[in-house]
Amino acid sequence: MKLLSTFGRYVIFLSRVFSKPEKMRIYLKQTVREIEVLGLNSIGIVIIISIFIGAVITLQTRYNLENSWIPLYLIGLTARDTILLEFSSTMVGLILAGKVGSNIASEIGHMRITEQIDALEMMGINSASYLILPKVVAAMIFNPFLTVISMAVGIFGGWIAAMVTGALSSADYIYGIQYWFVPFYITYALIKTVFYAFIITSVSAFYGYYVKGGALEVGRSSTKGVVYSSVLILMTDVILTQLMLAK
Repeated sequence: MKLLSTFGRYVIFLSRVFSKPEKMRIYLKQTVREIEVLGLNSIGIVIIISIFIGAVITLQTRYNLENSWIPLYLIGLTARDTILLEFSSTMVGLILAGKVGSNIASEIGHMRITEQIDALEMMGINSASYLILPKVVAAMIFNPFLTVISMAVGIFGGWIAAMVTGALSSADYIYGIQYWFVPFYITYALIKTVFYAFIITSVSAFYGYYVKGGALEVGRSSTKGVVYSSVLILMTDVILTQLMLAK
């Protein structure tokens, strides 16, 4: 029953978030600001993690491939498809759930316990829409760019690892990442990213918006936002994979 009650509150919360904005110009300015806060400020961590994961995928594939009958260029193909299909969308989504999601829940929760949200409501402003809609829109716009960056950097990281360790020749790796390329894999990853962006921002904001108590409760709401966002991301990954890749 608690799960159904929470889901009902979440649906009502979304109806408030997506209600018609009072002044579109203000919302556009807020959205641009949130693109910087939630998107541009996340580029660094995405690049760092992507380059190391690309390297690890390439090296692990090479060191576990002992069969001399298997051509080495398949290592590049494996690294490419792993990065395109899962890492750059789902893994980066989980990372952003921790970084961006906790930030959103803490920010909204702090505004709730300091009665800033109540002040907005007293002025006749739809606080849910004013505070959260720009975050949702900004993440859904910019997160696909983060995914594309992660794809490129991850594949490049695999190439660097192959060159530095001598595990694979440059020619084999480059041929592998070009071999039997399926463009739909990029489309599939970007579609997943948009869903993940919505989950991260809306779920984290929901737990921050309805927090009660003091600073300790804000921390707990931030933790809940990250945990439930991560679980929903993994559930969505399974569902979208079945719907979009199953033959």
